[in-house]
Amino acid sequence: MAYLVPSEFVTKMVDAGESKIHMATRDALIRAYMAGAILALAAVFAVTASVQTGSPLVGAILFPVGFCMLYLLGFDLLTGVFVLTPLALIDKRPGVTLNGVLKNWGIVFIGNFLGALTVAFLMSVVFTYGFSTAPSKVGLAIGGIGEARTLGYAQYGLAGWMTIFVRGMLCNWMVSTGVVGAMISTTVSGKVIAMWMPIMLFFGMAFEHSVVNMFLFPSAMMMGGNFSIMDYMIWNEIPTVLGNLVGGLAFTGLTLYTTHLKTAPKRSFK
Repeated sequence: MAYLVPSEFVTKMVDAGESKIHMATRDALIRAYMAGAILALAAVFAVTASVQTGSPLVGAILFPVGFCMLYLLGFDLLTGVFVLTPLALIDKRPGVTLNGVLKNWGIVFIGNFLGALTVAFLMSVVFTYGFSTAPSKVGLAIGGIGEARTLGYAQYGLAGWMTIFVRGMLCNWMVSTGVVGAMISTTVSGKVIAMWMPIMLFFGMAFEHSVVNMFLFPSAMMMGGNFSIMDYMIWNEIPTVLGNLVGGLAFTGLTLYTTHLKTAPKRSFK
């Protein structure tokens, strides 16, 4: 399995963050676009499997295939760069600035959204035979998810907003652990196993992932979901993005960086 010790893979995390900040805008945008598209297809696959089997657990078990594919291909998710690029800033890597980190986040957000939106449109065509019929069973299920995870939160007001935020935190704790999993091993099988476990957990627990939602909600709206763009932004995407940022950085990035790369002095018993 060629396992790397924590000090080695945390160094790789910082190196990756630095590389992403210095990456050309064109390359960052293309990689983010493809990541959003592939993750959206994985979401369709998972929902389809859940509808066909009647078991959400089946969808959770299968969903990580898309995450593994996109990271093996070197593409980037917003949830991943939320964790990696700040570490390069904290580590004071040459040429890394706060503006550079924020620019990378913006590029990846746009790329992920465009990729997810492309798949949302294409799958809406598939689910409705080119918008000539009512949505298929899977299409209706996606529409139901869109309504439940916008208006369903809105009815609770601030408590609902905070619930999405916390679910976003928990989500990227697991998703960013999956990102790290891609660096833990030097073999394909080792990377896949390390990525699969936390991604299956996040999807099975129905936590909120900003990029998955970039597909689910536009797709639901195209197929007649009874909610607005503002409902989607205020009662899902914005708190989810903020939760993803806080959870991934606090629970994964900073903890690993602090204890494995900036290790505190050992205790002396003299």
